[in-house]
Amino acid sequence: MNAIRQDQMQDQMSVDRQDRQTSTARLHPFVWAAVIGFVIWFVLAIWGFGTEGYADWLLTVVSGFIFIAIAIPLILAGVARRNNASGTRPNKPDAFGDWAKAEFEIWQDHLKGMNAAAEIAIPIAAAAVGMTAFAIVFHYAAAHAPV
Repeated sequence: MNAIRQDQMQDQMSVDRQDRQTSTARLHPFVWAAVIGFVIWFVLAIWGFGTEGYADWLLTVVSGFIFIAIAIPLILAGVARRNNASGTRPNKPDAFGDWAKAEFEIWQDHLKGMNAAAEIAIPIAAAAVGMTAFAIVFHYAAAHAPV
């Protein structure tokens, strides 16, 4: 009887270990890169509204703030990576496909990694695409406006 119970406990422990391995609260570096890429696209699209006068100066200031908003977390992540408590080098991240199939822990629940990546990246992607469309319409309207 004890042997069966020990086998069941070992099976449960291996299942728990597998669950821990397939669940994470850390974003894959590809998701971070995608978000940063969309932010850069957004900044470039904003510059589509540059005209003579104060607009260029204000766009420079806004671009500087966005650069700082990206640079500070990247610098802090680099410092944390170099000064980890265990003194060992961090593990190389899993392939994005493996991460996307795994569970991603959020405050309230768990999501599939792919769903979490989409929910994180889509808002800034939509803003970048929308700002690009607005800039195209702005240039078209300016070129065809009566003088």
